[in-house]
Amino acid sequence: MIDISFLHQLDRLSLIINKRVTSNYAGERASVYTGQGLIFKDYAIYAPGEDFRKIDWKVFGRTDKLFIKRHEEERNLVIHIIVDYSGSMDFGSGKVTKAEYAGMLGIGFAYMAMKNNEKFVLSTFADELQLFRARRGKGQLAHIVKLLNERKPKGASKIELALARYKKLIQSRSFIVIISDFLYDPEEIRHAISRFKDHEVVLVQVLDKVEQELNIEGDYKLVDMESRGVLRTFISPFLRKNYGGMLADHQAKIRHGCSEIGAKFFTISTDTPIFDAFYKVLS
Repeated sequence: MIDISFLHQLDRLSLIINKRVTSNYAGERASVYTGQGLIFKDYAIYAPGEDFRKIDWKVFGRTDKLFIKRHEEERNLVIHIIVDYSGSMDFGSGKVTKAEYAGMLGIGFAYMAMKNNEKFVLSTFADELQLFRARRGKGQLAHIVKLLNERKPKGASKIELALARYKKLIQSRSFIVIISDFLYDPEEIRHAISRFKDHEVVLVQVLDKVEQELNIEGDYKLVDMESRGVLRTFISPFLRKNYGGMLADHQAKIRHGCSEIGAKFFTISTDTPIFDAFYKVLS
């Protein structure tokens, strides 16, 4: 079960979202743009090719001219939380697995979106993308908690295919949080997130302490938790040093891909107190 007792700690924090998204998309604020909304804006002379159903026939009866009603377009910010639930996320050398910790982060983002009265949704991906509809309120948060408690991380991650499919569902600029261990080809990650260049994007890499520091030595049998392949190896101080350099290089490549679209990238260890993780990401 995912522990959600930390949520009250987040009352001291709030989502900090770049103004290039929130200028016309935040909360209940109305947009200055004209579109499909409920708030009447003004009239405009009907032009051939426009939807004739928008014609105000009462005005036509008074003026003998065709006018259409225009409304303010409602642009509410939607918080999209996308969590990796592939087999590799089922690893944990401490109290929680990466999947459980990622789930706590996802629920935390959803909680803050709920408090801000924004629509929010959490979806998961592995071999397939599991999708849900964005909604507001406590019921949506309860649904997310139930979903994550029932879901078992398994299968191989297809992050590029998953995010390509997800992009097709986003209708307006959004705040997008992607949570994963991101132990995939950096080029694949770069291509995957490049589709969201018009949105506010945050990548949160969740790693176990062993993955970050490789603080073990000796003979080990390593199991790939996605393919279930087995590798026998001897972990020496030299190998640990090389591993540290390779991990830092991998993260630098992801960070560079993020910088190309103005996204933010954070690495969090599963032994980090959850409030400290949010403070790092949101400050």
